[in-house]
Amino acid sequence: MAEADALELLSRGRLEIEGRLVDASNTTLRAEITLDGLTRRCVYKPVQGERPLWDFPDGTLAGREVSAYLVSRATGWDVVPPTILRDGPLGVGALQLWIDEPATAESLIGFVPAYDVPEGWLPVANARDEDGDAYALAHADDQRLARLAVFDAVINNADRKGGHVLYPATGSVHGVDHGVSFHVENKLRTVLWGWTGEPLIPEAAEVLPALLAQLDGALGEALEDHLTITEVQQVRLRAKRLLRRSRFPDPPQDWPAIPWPPV
Repeated sequence: MAEADALELLSRGRLEIEGRLVDASNTTLRAEITLDGLTRRCVYKPVQGERPLWDFPDGTLAGREVSAYLVSRATGWDVVPPTILRDGPLGVGALQLWIDEPATAESLIGFVPAYDVPEGWLPVANARDEDGDAYALAHADDQRLARLAVFDAVINNADRKGGHVLYPATGSVHGVDHGVSFHVENKLRTVLWGWTGEPLIPEAAEVLPALLAQLDGALGEALEDHLTITEVQQVRLRAKRLLRRSRFPDPPQDWPAIPWPPV
């Protein structure tokens, strides 16, 4: 559905909880949302269900989910589904449009035999299974994933697992679960390290300056509704550094570079 329609539905629709996604570390609920006879599914993450973290302020994860959507929208890449902050049955929380994946959807990230990395894929890390067989964590050398990698570097995403990447029938790629993003310290943790040190995708040379201009205006003001002033300043600095270096970032040396589990 059109983005404007999705935002209207999320903002004004009536929520009916279907159940909990049990694999999530924080309270994450799937719900139906209905407005003017139109019903869609969404993900509802109430603030009161957020598990305390040692490195992120309590009660801020939902706002970080919304902030990731705002940055995604500003890039024009639309890598994050429409997301808002609103009241719900369990209080204020993040509400995000549910993305359906067809049964035939194939992941562009995963573990593959180390001796048989698919053509066009980039190895990230080595691993072995319980029998000692060698595998490689790898991902496709795909423009859609490259956009997501640039986006993650800008928002300082600390949890880009393979399972946090969705493949709808439209052929686009969406990233979800951005609650642990926007920290002022470098916490980038991702499975998309295949382009480490390589030149950024050419379109980043246009997208990043446009993003910086918006951060100095309405986007920056909107982010300050959910993040601290320092966190918003760090978004600007990360975007500037990426643009100046014009290369994909290197893995951190003082922080685990890959989330667990990776996929």
